[in-house]
Amino acid sequence: MINVLKGWKLKKTDSCSMMKKVMVSIISVIGGIVFSAIIIAITGNDPIDVCSQIFSGAFGSTYGLSETVAKSIPLMLTSLGVSLAFRMQLWNIGAEGQFFMGAFGASWAALSFPNMPAYELLPLMMIAGFIAGGLWSMVAAIPKAFLNINETITTLLLNYIAILWVQYLVFGPWKDPKGKNFPVSATFSKSATLTSFGNTDINIGLFIGIGIAVLMFIVLKYSRWGYEIRVSGGNKSTAIYAGMNYVRNILIVMFISGGIAGIAGMVEVSGVIHKLQQNISPGYGYTAVIIALLARLSPLGIVIVSFFMGGLFVGGYNLQTSGFSLSMVLMFQGAILLFVLGSEILLKYKLVRKEA
Repeated sequence: MINVLKGWKLKKTDSCSMMKKVMVSIISVIGGIVFSAIIIAITGNDPIDVCSQIFSGAFGSTYGLSETVAKSIPLMLTSLGVSLAFRMQLWNIGAEGQFFMGAFGASWAALSFPNMPAYELLPLMMIAGFIAGGLWSMVAAIPKAFLNINETITTLLLNYIAILWVQYLVFGPWKDPKGKNFPVSATFSKSATLTSFGNTDINIGLFIGIGIAVLMFIVLKYSRWGYEIRVSGGNKSTAIYAGMNYVRNILIVMFISGGIAGIAGMVEVSGVIHKLQQNISPGYGYTAVIIALLARLSPLGIVIVSFFMGGLFVGGYNLQTSGFSLSMVLMFQGAILLFVLGSEILLKYKLVRKEA
């Protein structure tokens, strides 16, 4: 119990309805936008003009809308990976690094077997991306499982190693000799590229993401393993007392979590960039944390929120063409995350009258 006002108190609740979770998420977004608008006004800019430019850039044209959908694909996949770990109270903040390692694994397959037919090469690239991302997350999962070392710090620091590893490759052994001295790998063969729709960057990775979201929803809600994850995330002692293998579940969940983020890296280099380069992510893995929390770890909710965040990315690029800095968009993201984290108290407590 926490006293807040005379005659009132905050009482911890054991459950929370889905409607309340949705309403709190909406209020969090609105709060983040209002907070950002106040800061924009303080800097001497018109917040309505800034918000309208973001909205029109993301949703005001066919091109903007297609780019929003394209940006939502890697956001969706990395968020799904993060949310799986969060379900078990495993704070995987390393989706950015797992994304890069997935891109590395997929690029290795594409560059090693350029003449392989697409129906063999693309699955190989996806498997390689999944394994690379999963193994990278295991670097943090094993110390967590056996030594209880904080996975928040280890996964975060591993991001920088993965990013620098990719930079080393494109500046060194994988640098394309025909690339006019740019730090990029050789362009992938046609069989190593995912099918796109028309002249847009939307590719079949969209259906991969939606398919994983549906599969996660079914497994987490209706399978025994999904039940073990929910119980383990709620109370470690209860899970162990019930005979659940907590250590094994940590390793499996973290591997799959990193593997899904690795698939996001594969989809990006195969479906959009068609080569490996140093700047393959504008922060997809970090934004995934915001999306997962905003969607309340719901796989189907992540699909929707990813589209919203994709629009924020695209609208931010449009804002930059008008003379604003990228920090304006990052401020929006940070403010939304701040309000999402602060709104947790509304889900865990309710305001009640004190008894006489």
